[in-house]
Amino acid sequence: MLVKTRNGTELNVEIDGPEGAPWVTFSHALANNLHLWDAVAASLKDRYRVLRYDQRGHGDSPAVPGPYTFPELEADAIGLLDALGIEKTHWVGLSIGGMLGYGLAMNHPDRIITLIACDSRPDAPPDYAAYFQHRIDLAAEGGMEAVVEPSIERWFTPETRAKNPPELDKVRAMIRKATPVGHAGCCEALKTLSYGPRLHEIRVPVLVLGGAKDKGAPPAILAEAAAKIPGAEHAVIPDAGHITPAENPPAFIATVTDYLARH
Repeated sequence: MLVKTRNGTELNVEIDGPEGAPWVTFSHALANNLHLWDAVAASLKDRYRVLRYDQRGHGDSPAVPGPYTFPELEADAIGLLDALGIEKTHWVGLSIGGMLGYGLAMNHPDRIITLIACDSRPDAPPDYAAYFQHRIDLAAEGGMEAVVEPSIERWFTPETRAKNPPELDKVRAMIRKATPVGHAGCCEALKTLSYGPRLHEIRVPVLVLGGAKDKGAPPAILAEAAAKIPGAEHAVIPDAGHITPAENPPAFIATVTDYLARH
């Protein structure tokens, strides 16, 4: 269903689980959508009230003219929580969704119970920012279809690509469904990513996790980020690249479930 946030953005959401249970909010990666979390949501919905939503111009959320900024995406998230009457939530985000989580934990700590930042580096050095300009250019020339296979190659390990399991076609379909406007808008935000200098301000419990073979957010960078957050934990998902819940669902779900159960 579409929900209009306090700042006027319309976001598509799905809610599962019993009323009165603790909230867990899931925020997806660039060019993905809320269905990235289907298996994870199914594993948690008996114990938690699970909120999944599509970012602007992704999935079934209407596109908003870009470029976007992380403060705007934070405002979307807080506006969505306000619209749904959610005072506090666990936050699980992948890539841009986890980066957004860093910002929420810094700027809205009263709304975040815990943060699980998945495959989410906190800064964008020049080569990383250039990659997102490359994605914008590809989509401008050939539509979202032009970024499908380059994304699969970057996000998944060679071993998984060789096997080509159904999860890859699911991710391909999510990329195709994203709008060029929403994709470009989020890419522009990613080019400005700069939460790193403020990581030490975060006071909510944090787990930083990522795939052992993630090209964009390798374990060493995530371990360094976790070390800057007081009390944060770091975990590595084996046999996975960037889209950890799709590439190694059992290990991802076990890690997330354990952390939530301890908090």
